[in-house]
This record gives sequence, structure tokens and C-alpha cells, in this order.
Amino acid sequence: MTQMSEALKGNVTPEMELVAKYEGVNVNKIIRGLSKGTIVIPKNINRKTKVYGIGEGLTTKVNANIGSSSKIEDLDLEVKKAKLAVEYGANAVMDLSTGPELNKFRKAILKEVDVPIGTVPIYEAGVQTLNANKEIIDMDEDLIFKVIESQAKEGVDFMTLHCGITKELVPKIQKQNRKMGIVSRGGTFLASWILHNDSENPLYENYDYLLEIAKEYDITLSLGDGLRPGCLLDASDIPQIQELVNLGGLVKRAQQEKVQVMVEGPGHIPLNQIKANMELQKSLCHNAPFYVLGPIPTDIAPGYDHITAAIGGAIAASNGADFLCYVTPAEHLSLPSLEDVKEGVIGTKIAAEAADVSLGLEKAWKKENDMAEARRNFDWDKQFEIAIDSSKPRVYKNKCKIDDDEMCAMCGEYCAVKIAKDDF
Repeated sequence: MTQMSEALKGNVTPEMELVAKYEGVNVNKIIRGLSKGTIVIPKNINRKTKVYGIGEGLTTKVNANIGSSSKIEDLDLEVKKAKLAVEYGANAVMDLSTGPELNKFRKAILKEVDVPIGTVPIYEAGVQTLNANKEIIDMDEDLIFKVIESQAKEGVDFMTLHCGITKELVPKIQKQNRKMGIVSRGGTFLASWILHNDSENPLYENYDYLLEIAKEYDITLSLGDGLRPGCLLDASDIPQIQELVNLGGLVKRAQQEKVQVMVEGPGHIPLNQIKANMELQKSLCHNAPFYVLGPIPTDIAPGYDHITAAIGGAIAASNGADFLCYVTPAEHLSLPSLEDVKEGVIGTKIAAEAADVSLGLEKAWKKENDMAEARRNFDWDKQFEIAIDSSKPRVYKNKCKIDDDEMCAMCGEYCAVKIAKDDF
């Protein structure tokens, strides 16, 4: 049973009802979206967790990436990051751990965090291969699928799988002479494996088997953009678009098997290309939900990439992206701290809200109306309650103590709202 198969039968699941209630829509809208493949509800049948719908006509959702590296492993810190991300509004968390104890990290996060959890199984397969004193290019095909099934049994809700990099496509990547080459770890693993083994991508060649596993556990496939551009100069090039074409065909096959599927997207893209990229994905991938990292529209702001990503994310989501992966200030530089995670989630939540308002979503406009009312009435507590981050504005408000609550220290007695409140 999958959410899609039940929707096609006209059956209403508890998850569909919860999503409809959260979005403030009739459950029939959720059923229609699931049936067409334009909405997914990532939830493994083996896991009890909050559920969120992702897709057409729903509020834009936010994902936060956490996880260890081969150089830094701190389980307590990563669990704290995941919980903090959820506290500030993340609708999902991806564990991207690549340290020696990545299994321990994943199991702890699945246990401690009450939102959908995603992974990139090829990372675990890669770690196991290196631990066996072999190179990534010597990775065993069977190991990849053993890892996928093992994580499915544990309860992982959605998985990034780089199925669109094919043997035919690898020479095109080489000929493209990209400035940044391949920046996706999973994409690099598989492209290098294909090149050195002169064999087809196991995830592409055995896609039917992958669909069987996904169907059994109702895993939502997140078809990875292994050839996403790593800098603006590589944006919208032939390998990126060819991979997207491949993913479109794989989306259709998944939907025919009643497997939930979404597609991941770029990456680093100039502002003037974002809209076209969103429209192209929707066209090629049968309107499957689109999950984007950023996108980042300038490469010269290291340390501030949460801001660049929020700019790109707002434009992407207002033009069709359904799921935004946060970017933190530490992107391209280091593992994020707790404060970096907070800043990343807040920046992406701002982008999501701005997009939802532009799309005319009732839920978003209600929050905007409530904030306007609270500001007009100088209801500071209500403003803080509605705010994406309630703590920071409270700190600013309390920096300057003034006797009159119907003003702030910026305008004081010259407050335009207070002066004209009774006249306009």
C-alpha cells in the first residue's frame, strides 16, 4: 500500500486527512494530487511521525540537512541541530552523515525527530566500501540495494537516489568541460563508478527493483540531481538538462507503479534562469513535486549563502518549486553550527512564505493579515507569536525601554501609525 495507490482507489488515509487539515483544504484536493503524482506525502509505513504534503497547490515546505562528516562526529550535536531545525519550522530533515558511525546517527535522528526523515543511501554504501579498504569505484552493486532496503526497514521516509546519471550521459559530462565538474557527492560516486567499470548506473539499470522496495515501504523517491550546476557558469548546461530528461522518464515509471516520487533540482542558477528551470522541470517531469537546493543566484557571498539561497528560493517557489532545502551560512565552508542551522531554516522559511503569498495561498495571506492587525494595534506579543522567529524581534524591541507601548524606539512620538490611527 502507498498513499498514491490508496488515493487512486478513492480511499482516504489518516495521513491525507492530516495534510488536508494542515493546509486548510478539502481532503479531495489531496486525493486528486496524490492520484496525479503532483503531491506526495513522505511517510514510511514503519514510522510514526508528523506528515506534510509536498506539491502543487500546497504551502511550500522546508527541509534542513544535518549529519556528521568523516572529520567530525558528534551525535548529540547533530540531534540538537535536527530538533532546532524542527523548532524553527523545518518540515523535514535529511541526515547526510558520512562519518564511520553514520548508522548510529540515522537511527538516533529517526527516533528523536518527529518529522519526515530523508537520507542519501549511496553515502552509506560508500562508507562501507571505504571501510572495507576498497575504493568508491569498487563499490558492489548489491551493497547499494542492501543499504536501500535496510534503511527502508528502519523507517526512512524519503531517499535521494541519483538514478538519472547514465552510461550514455557520462561522456557528455566530460565533453562539456564544466568549470566545477560534478559537485554532488552521490553524483560523483556514480559517475566515477560508471566510468571506471564501463557499466550502467545500477540505480538506473535496476530501477524496477528499486520501485519494488519503495512500494513495499511507501518510500518517497527523491530523484537526485547528480549533475546540478556547482557555479553560475555551469547553470542550465547540456548534462544538467539531459539528466532532467532522464528523470522525467523515471518519474513516469514510478507513477505507473503507484510509487510516490519527487525530483531534485539545481543548484547554482542566475536569477534570470530560475523561472525557466522550474517550468522545464514541471514540463519534463509530469508536474511531480520539485525539491530545490537554494537555488543560489550568486557565487560571491560565502558566509551569507543563507541569504542568497533565500533570494533564489523565493523566486523558485513562486514559479513552481514545492520543497526548499535550506542553505546555511556555513555552506561551502564547514559543518553548520546550531546557530547556522537556525539562520538557514529561518531564511528558507522567509523564502517559502514570500512565495506562498505571491501564489495567493489563503493560509499565507491569513498570517500576513494577522500581522498587519497586530502592528496596527501595537499588539507586540501577537506580532512575536506570528513571526517566523519570535525571539529575535523580542530582543530588538526590548533593547530600548520606553514607557509607551504604542510606539517603538525608532519613531517614538512621531509614529505614523499612532498619529493617524483614528483618522485613517
